[in-house]
Amino acid sequence: MEPDLTFDRRGEGRPYLLLHGGAGPHSVAAFAELLAGHGPGQVITPTHPGFAGTPRPDGLDGIGGLAALYRDLLDRLDLEDVTLVGNSIGGWIAAELALLHSPRVSAVVLVNAVGIAVDESPITDIFGLSPAELSQLAYHDPAPFHVDPASLSEQQSAALAANRRTLAVYGGSPSMGDPHLRARLADVTTPTLVLWGESDGIVRPAYGRAYAEAIPGAEFHLIPAAGHLPQLETPHQLLAHVRTFTEAHGQVTHPR
Repeated sequence: MEPDLTFDRRGEGRPYLLLHGGAGPHSVAAFAELLAGHGPGQVITPTHPGFAGTPRPDGLDGIGGLAALYRDLLDRLDLEDVTLVGNSIGGWIAAELALLHSPRVSAVVLVNAVGIAVDESPITDIFGLSPAELSQLAYHDPAPFHVDPASLSEQQSAALAANRRTLAVYGGSPSMGDPHLRARLADVTTPTLVLWGESDGIVRPAYGRAYAEAIPGAEFHLIPAAGHLPQLETPHQLLAHVRTFTEAHGQVTHPR
């Protein structure tokens, strides 16, 4: 049985499936509004089951299951010429979805994605870090995004803890990756853009370059003055990259 899926739908025009990372759906909400308003586009932003207080079925416990869920969502919504945009684990989901070769997808944008194993540039284990330590690694300039844990309500603290537990389930804590994904990415045939905040201390630019090199024909670009969440720190720069790539690879006709 298909799990209940919470998603927002904004705007009209060329469709985008925007997939959030471990920071939760709020971390892409403002960028979704920007993309819908200035794309212009129709932006679908699902909440991964288990995040933001949503239920997660026991059988849904990996990135592959999420990719299949979102492939089915594109079918259910009857969307065509979709650009996938995924940040962090959302990028990992987008990569797995690209490997499902949905004819509805014509472009993929991976933003500081996790999911592959790169021995020379491993992913930082975030699960033992304090919020302050995590912010130092996640942002180019953490100051505007500082949140005092003491200021959070009991409900907010519980929601953050639940998000982290869900992230650990999907990501296979603490690895946050699939040791076989890097090799499997050779089968991606959809045009792919890999974008990376140059100040990311969770997955460094060398990791991003390895991601792009694993995907045939993928482009790689660094985003200055951004860390792991460019959609929060440099949204207009991210928007420009996404729009340019989408316009270059839109309206692709795939055989059914």
